[in-house]
Amino acid sequence: SVSSIVPESCLLIVVGLLVGGLIKGVGEKPPILKSDIFFLFLLPPIILDAGYFLPLRPFTENLGTILIFAVVGTLWNAFFLGGLMYAVCQLGGPGLNHIGLLANLLFGSIISAVDPVAVLAVFEEIHINELLHILVFGESLLNDAVTVVLYHLFEEFASFEQVTILDIILGFFSFFVVSLGGVLVGVIYGVITAFTSRFTSHIRVIEPLFVFLYSYMAYLSAELFHLSGIMALIAAGVVMRPYVEANISHKSHTTIKYFLKMWSSVSETLIFIFLGVSTVAGHHYWNWTFVISTLFFCLIARVLGVLVLTWFINKFRIVKLTPKDQFIIAYGGLRGAIAFSLGYLLDYKHFGMRDMFLTAIITVIFFTVFVQGMTIRPLVDLLAVKKKQETKRSINEEIHTQFLDHLLTGIEDICGHYGHHHWKDKLNRFNKKYVKKCLIAGERSKEPQLIAFYHKMEMKQAIELVESGGIGKIPSAVSTVSIQNINPKTLPLERVLPALSKDKEEEIRKILRTNLQKTRQRLRSYNRHTLVADPYEEAWNQMLLRRQKARQLEQKMNNYLTVPAHRLDSPTMSRARIGSDPLAYEPKEDSENLPIITIDPASPQSPESVDLMSEEPKGCSGLPPSPEDDEEGLVMRVKEPSSPGTDDVFTPGTSDSPSNQRMLRCLSDPGPRPEPEEGEPFIPKGQ
Repeated sequence: SVSSIVPESCLLIVVGLLVGGLIKGVGEKPPILKSDIFFLFLLPPIILDAGYFLPLRPFTENLGTILIFAVVGTLWNAFFLGGLMYAVCQLGGPGLNHIGLLANLLFGSIISAVDPVAVLAVFEEIHINELLHILVFGESLLNDAVTVVLYHLFEEFASFEQVTILDIILGFFSFFVVSLGGVLVGVIYGVITAFTSRFTSHIRVIEPLFVFLYSYMAYLSAELFHLSGIMALIAAGVVMRPYVEANISHKSHTTIKYFLKMWSSVSETLIFIFLGVSTVAGHHYWNWTFVISTLFFCLIARVLGVLVLTWFINKFRIVKLTPKDQFIIAYGGLRGAIAFSLGYLLDYKHFGMRDMFLTAIITVIFFTVFVQGMTIRPLVDLLAVKKKQETKRSINEEIHTQFLDHLLTGIEDICGHYGHHHWKDKLNRFNKKYVKKCLIAGERSKEPQLIAFYHKMEMKQAIELVESGGIGKIPSAVSTVSIQNINPKTLPLERVLPALSKDKEEEIRKILRTNLQKTRQRLRSYNRHTLVADPYEEAWNQMLLRRQKARQLEQKMNNYLTVPAHRLDSPTMSRARIGSDPLAYEPKEDSENLPIITIDPASPQSPESVDLMSEEPKGCSGLPPSPEDDEEGLVMRVKEPSSPGTDDVFTPGTSDSPSNQRMLRCLSDPGPRPEPEEGEPFIPKGQ
């Protein structure tokens, strides 16, 4: 019940305090966590476990954010804290005046780095979501290079009589040497491990030993040259894992997995217990001003750094970091045994205030581990921060994830934008084409492992059935010599299938994930700048433009020439109208000289039914036009229905004469005359 409230790391420190108190109570001197023991024996297993089982996809997707937090954030914390502590020492009275700027900057570089051991111990218990976990844990792993550089830099500067600009420039470049050199050492040993595991098929027992041996050699080689041993271990674990797991046996894989977990758990337990014991055994110098200022400025620097850097990072991230995420990242910046060991390494000759530094470091470690570590779980529940998904993703989800990766790679290629999907695809192809053939043994270097695994399972099942006496289930491939020694027994009623273990299920899932989704490879890469122009594209565009213009002109002419048809009334309504006003419907005297439009009653709405029977300009008979004629305009008459035996289409009518057709053409093409004004009739009067 206590461990559900208090993190395990806090309980281990309490146990260490009790053990140290008992040892001191009986008059003995408690052991102190020496830096050599910590850096050479206790830290490497934890880092190797973290690097070997690092979730590579979320780590690479968020690598930019992690590097900004690890590099820029750690530099900000170190210089902000060192500068403010220097100001406190200058104003703090006679006990602090002798502490110079370099000593305070060295102290800031020690105390500013987030500790991977403390983060692992706390964050694995609260089951925070994958994004926040990889951001904080990745920062704690990668900031080791910054810490190592700053620590050795300020330690060297403390022995100089005068620090020049050249020294500062060389110190800046040493950061790249330490970080990239550590990664290079790790990659070299990772490749050597993978290559060695290719030839261990006949000595499976020592396969796990090569993994541990080469990883430890990578760490020692990096530390030998003052490079980042943590980054070397991470790089070695990440590089060797896919090739080693393809070469080694399943039992060796299980051994590596559980031995690493056990080894890192033991190291973590010893680190926190020794931290408690060393607190009781060490020499302390308590200065209220220095210790409280250190604690306060550590918290302020962390919060300010996270807020400013997140504001900058969110400008480039698709998935933004919310205020809740920022709070958890700032609150999860725990300090641990790395800071204590670096402080313990300080030389009394150059740093006479080492005891006060160690006291302040232990205070910050205890505050972050106890206060922040104990309250982060209730705060996560209170803020409703997304938790880690406990169930594994299905094969369907994994295949669709790979499909989306290939889709995004194709989109980037078409757009001519070389994003991280493009480079990841290039790296995967290079890996499949060259690296796997060199580092993976036999047929396993070629991708299809599914059929081989199926044969392996079938053979194992056949052997189990033979041993259990199921003669009827023996496959035909078994030789007759081996069957002679088997006593036939009655067939079992039901075939009992052996239950798959979790490791076997995980192996099946892995093989399905890597084999089911295959994409057709492109023959050549291309982008939008190198596409060949279609020779017919211009002709098609011209044709479409001409067709569109013709359609618009036809629509405009229809709107211009079509006369709306008069709505026909029923016979009853017509008689009622004529009876009510006979003069309005009486034909005029000169109606023979007016143009007549006949309308087919069958489809009065269609413009094709309008037929110009006789159309003459008014005033052609020599009579002056009357005002009634001007107002009247056109007279519309109903076309008489044709006889049943005639054909409306092919029988020539009165409208088919050449003069009528000529008039029809003249009306359909009015020419360049200006648009008629509002009061002007459609057909102009004859002169």
